[in-house]
Amino acid sequence: MKHQTLFVRAAFVMLILLITPAASATEFHVSGRGSDIHDGSLQRPFKTISAAAGVAQPGDIITVHEGVYRERINPPRGGESDDKRIVYQAAPGEKVEIKGSEVIKEWVKVLDDVWKVTLPNSFFGGFNPYSDTIHGDWFDPLGREHHTGSVYLNGDLLNEAATKEDVVRPSGTAPLWFALVDKKNTTIWARFTGVNPNEELVEINVRQTVFYPEKTGIDYITVRGFTMRQAATNWAPPTAEQVGLIGAHWSKGWIIENNVISHSRCSGISLGKYGDEWDNTSANSAEGYVKTIERSLKNGWNKETVGHHIVRNNTISDCEQAGIVGSLGAVFSRIEGNHIYNIHSRRLYSGDELAAIKLHAAIDVLISGNRVHDSWRGLWLDWMAQGTRVSRNLFYHHGSEDIFVEVNHGPFLVDNNLLLSKYSLQNASEGGAYVHNLMAGAIARWPDPGRQTPYHPPHTTEIAGLVNIKGGDDRFFNNIFAPASLSEPIERYGLGMYDAHEFPLRTEGNVYYNGARPYAGEATPLVLPNLDPGIILVEKGNSVYLTMNPGEGVLKHSTSLVSTDRLGKARISGLGYENPDGSPLQIDADYFGKARNPMNPAAGPFANPHPGNQEIKVW
Repeated sequence: MKHQTLFVRAAFVMLILLITPAASATEFHVSGRGSDIHDGSLQRPFKTISAAAGVAQPGDIITVHEGVYRERINPPRGGESDDKRIVYQAAPGEKVEIKGSEVIKEWVKVLDDVWKVTLPNSFFGGFNPYSDTIHGDWFDPLGREHHTGSVYLNGDLLNEAATKEDVVRPSGTAPLWFALVDKKNTTIWARFTGVNPNEELVEINVRQTVFYPEKTGIDYITVRGFTMRQAATNWAPPTAEQVGLIGAHWSKGWIIENNVISHSRCSGISLGKYGDEWDNTSANSAEGYVKTIERSLKNGWNKETVGHHIVRNNTISDCEQAGIVGSLGAVFSRIEGNHIYNIHSRRLYSGDELAAIKLHAAIDVLISGNRVHDSWRGLWLDWMAQGTRVSRNLFYHHGSEDIFVEVNHGPFLVDNNLLLSKYSLQNASEGGAYVHNLMAGAIARWPDPGRQTPYHPPHTTEIAGLVNIKGGDDRFFNNIFAPASLSEPIERYGLGMYDAHEFPLRTEGNVYYNGARPYAGEATPLVLPNLDPGIILVEKGNSVYLTMNPGEGVLKHSTSLVSTDRLGKARISGLGYENPDGSPLQIDADYFGKARNPMNPAAGPFANPHPGNQEIKVW
């Protein structure tokens, strides 16, 4: 009888579970007029985003209403799947700012335009960016200290001075700041040229980051529609934890979209590595990074646990190391439609991790449709770019080159890009395929036989072997080489410098203007040494226009469609150029996504060029 009773009760519980609908997702609201003791409903919103983060469960949505929120969001949990994620979003049509800074109004005048403020160290809690020095592997301070703190006047960043005397010098005019921290107080001196800082918006960095989980493995989070500014981030090398103004922190499946991200002391968005006791101990050696990779594999660096992020349609600017940075943690991700500019534009320090987008191990990463300009370097793919595709991007006005590929064995694909800086490409890799690009700048190439770097089985993080870089084994099909200005020796334009490589190139269908030289082994290049296509790039508001005249010869040039079969296999990895799912690819669409002529696709990034001077809207 007892067993019958238990059976009946169990059956009753199962019946209730079957007929009770699953709990629906909850939408929590946040407003500056709310309170953190409220329930987060639209009528009784929370006051802080952190309070909403503390209660949100997989499938829930956090909607933040107009205002400025000065807090660091440390999500304690993520979603369970791509369909059951936790979404953080700005309310539609409302401007929501999240800042890592605080407003300071207690400035005391010292002399002329120089003011100072003294704050108790308790004001900063457990993290004081004015005693936190920027440091790390491959960082070069250029002979002085730099701190993660910053001072802002009406949103504009003041440079940190090397000494207090640089700020208080009577003859000085440049806006600068300097800070000293003792056991009790932090004192900041700042020169605010021509204004009273107590009557303006003056902010100082207080928080290291704005949106970044303290724990790893906080998966399936969406962050959309916010303006996020002013974080005291430190240097983010590939061998240490990489903290960004916003970052996924060694997690899976984040979507970061439609945000404005700016004024991170070092990096804007991080898709990077976790931290451990070996952070910043590489002694600047390649071996140190190999050991980092080995430890990461033991700590779960694989397709099931890390990466698969989407970073799209963000505006990222005014970060001094990288707009987007990631070591190992960006695998299998997509970076699309972002506008990135003014990265490392102040150049007060230096180092080897400086680029608008800097990725180590961009395995099966798609970088597409981005506008990247006015930075030190555009895109830097460093180590293990395998299965990577760089497609339909606009690069221009960089201090160095548009794309730097360093010690990769391939296969990786660079197609349909506009590369319009002084240097279009710096190539210290092999096994790359460059297809239908417009290269208006010079090319630098150099092998790097001193570093053994990994290659992988297809579409995985596992290591198949380590080999040094001898150079060559690249493919250049259907590109246009058109020097916009001859600021470098003419032999650096086109592919002539590859003639001496140990491993030959495969080249077909390329067009060479204005003195650019073809590769000696190319059978039927179109060489137009006396024709300058007159490439000019002009920004008009939020749009960008390219002016050029390709002439009539390019229309008659014979080319063939580029596909997986035609590209063959990279020499070291033995792998073909294919889509991340293993399916074959065809370069059958142009920069705009328009279909190419399959029988004779035009060289360069545009499917239907025509002779004569033309203005093309490229953004």
